[in-house]
Amino acid sequence: MFGGYDWGGRALDVAAALWPKRCRALVSVSSYLIQNLDPAVLASSPDAPGTESAHWYFYFFLTERGRTALTRSRRDLAEVVWRRNSPQWPFTSADLDIAAAAMDNPDYVDVVIHNYRVRQGAAPGDPRYAALEARLLAQPPITVPAVTLDGLADGSFPATDGAASANHFTGPRVHHRVPGAGHNLPQEQPRAFVAAVLEAVRL
Repeated sequence: MFGGYDWGGRALDVAAALWPKRCRALVSVSSYLIQNLDPAVLASSPDAPGTESAHWYFYFFLTERGRTALTRSRRDLAEVVWRRNSPQWPFTSADLDIAAAAMDNPDYVDVVIHNYRVRQGAAPGDPRYAALEARLLAQPPITVPAVTLDGLADGSFPATDGAASANHFTGPRVHHRVPGAGHNLPQEQPRAFVAAVLEAVRL
């Protein structure tokens, strides 16, 4: 049973699409997250200006200034992103401290910077995964039962009705809009997320 959001959701969408026999069902926040990294597609498919502006840090991390800021101030940067992506979430310093502990990993900065640069077409991916990346360019469908969720208070990706991504889900699929949830829906509205997991298993 796969369930996640943001980076984790993207990884699980990829796994569900490429290896469906390993996945009983999927819960994916923000629907279909497999990005098409074809340079022509990246150049021709910007998001709405409001969404692009919410992703300011994607572009900041394309610069060495951004790398330096992430190296020196990773917790502070995370707090700014959390507050803007989840404006209704009353998280505490203790919540942020728990997440920030993972940022002490010596690979953290390199992984984050490379991720955003690849996603913006500013750096090559890992050649070991070129064959998989080629398969993902075709935007493979997710065939397993899926529940997709959008937070109505998501400051990163505006909530949708799920229609725009419907063609990517060829198995049973249900979409819900979750009140009071920002971008980190599983932590902000855990009951809604757990309910989605149980619903996906029943599909």
